[in-house]
Amino acid sequence: MKTRFIFITGGVVSSLGKGLASAALGALLQARGYSVRVRKLDPYLNIDPGTMSPTEHGEVFVTDDGAETDLDLGHYERFTGVAATKSDNVTTGRIYSEVLGKERRGDYLGGTVQVIPHVTDAIKKFVTADLNNEDFIICEIGGTVGDIESLPFLEAIRQLGNELGSSEAMFIHLTLVPYLQAAGELKTKPTQHSVKELQGVGIRPDMVVCRCDRPIPNSHRNKIGLFCNIMPNAVISALDVDTIYQVPINYHEDGLDTQVLNHFNIGSSKKPNLEPWRHIVRSIREPEGEVSIAVVGKYTDLPDAYKSLSEALSHGGIANNARVNLNWISSEIFENEDTLEILSDVHGILVPGGFGQRGSTGKMRAAQFARERLLPYFGICFGMQMAVIEAARSLAGITDAGSTEFGPCAEPLVGMMTEWHKGDSLVRRTGQDNIGGTMRLGAYPAELKNNSLIANIYGNTKIFERHRHRYEVNINYKKELEAAGLSFSGLSPDGLLPETIELIGHPWFIGVQFHPELKSKPFDPHPLFSSFIAAAIDQSRLV
Repeated sequence: MKTRFIFITGGVVSSLGKGLASAALGALLQARGYSVRVRKLDPYLNIDPGTMSPTEHGEVFVTDDGAETDLDLGHYERFTGVAATKSDNVTTGRIYSEVLGKERRGDYLGGTVQVIPHVTDAIKKFVTADLNNEDFIICEIGGTVGDIESLPFLEAIRQLGNELGSSEAMFIHLTLVPYLQAAGELKTKPTQHSVKELQGVGIRPDMVVCRCDRPIPNSHRNKIGLFCNIMPNAVISALDVDTIYQVPINYHEDGLDTQVLNHFNIGSSKKPNLEPWRHIVRSIREPEGEVSIAVVGKYTDLPDAYKSLSEALSHGGIANNARVNLNWISSEIFENEDTLEILSDVHGILVPGGFGQRGSTGKMRAAQFARERLLPYFGICFGMQMAVIEAARSLAGITDAGSTEFGPCAEPLVGMMTEWHKGDSLVRRTGQDNIGGTMRLGAYPAELKNNSLIANIYGNTKIFERHRHRYEVNINYKKELEAAGLSFSGLSPDGLLPETIELIGHPWFIGVQFHPELKSKPFDPHPLFSSFIAAAIDQSRLV
């Protein structure tokens, strides 16, 4: 079977759920026995989202091979289980950088470099490169049809559609069908205009997926089909849901995967088994218990800044058949110690990653609160570093402990890494390097202490987790901190980089330098999140 390409575009407004639609379609095709790969084309000019503020673009999802990518790739991994790579996300900035690099090297032999064909050829090469005989490549195009930034990508997939033909290419357009309260009806006009805009750049959608908050009547499907030049059964509704794991079920019931296979004139004798998805949804909707977790961070105004984290906590709840209620709390409010009592009603505290000094004191005080009250504490990346500094000051008597990320300090408990090993290579960096792409990125091994809490949680002493950070806990303070009760329970294989810490005598106090949330999936919850939620459940029984 040849590889088929499915291109998913969006119209009317942004944030309609193209990423979830792509991920859910991939999961449905997998359930029918096909292999899939999901990719994303992002139209912004940044080389990657690595230098963007989380409040600007949401979280940065990191792959095993060290790519900083769009958060939608997290959805792709969680829904399909297929590990994303550097070749699954590209931006306008990266495309133009490659094209201009070729121009500087003289690869174009003095010719005029143009959007067509040079930029569009680079995009097409990306879409079709690094394949492993997958049955389907699902390619999401970021942005909204009509945006000037996305025009080269739309032109590239238009060309690919012509080159491949309808037997190997399909276009799906996701739009909005809003309900006007004053008129008391759903309106199809935005969808009609959006499809007309798409047709204006030469793409006729083979299917229209309509985001809506209520079922679309057959009369409206017929109308959309008539105006968009498709059959009514190719008009699929995308209803709002209370959990994203309901999305594949809804899409299947509305015929999404069936219509895709019909388009390619291929059948599937295997009916998709969606019972695992229904089990996940039941676990979320009908839990046996519930816990409250405080997430103390600096980007809490935008939940997408911690998308993988919130999903991983949900997965921990699924593993324990418990609902996880998240209290998003800005760490800055804890600059005043009097406000810490709002943490008295939670069953666990999680301090996630972050950059910069703002809110750092509040994160340390949250860690101190959890340490003194014996509340389950989970520190991730920056959250681990703040817990170490707090313990150094409070337990080890290192009152001037600090991080060089905030400026020069007398006792640099946390400092910038200048070199580390990646495979057989030595990576070096200085403080004068560019910010973008200079972090310790991707999956690295770590070795855990025998019989440590974290080793017992993993059931293994050798782990492989994804990193994204510039600063590291200083190994030179290991002896003093361990004497004060803070165990360095996980180290890099060379013993130089602290990977995990835990507080001896505390029921559950763990910090990790890596980002375990990036590898958690609904059908395979990360063991650290499962254990953290189990500890929170135990804490709830003590209250």
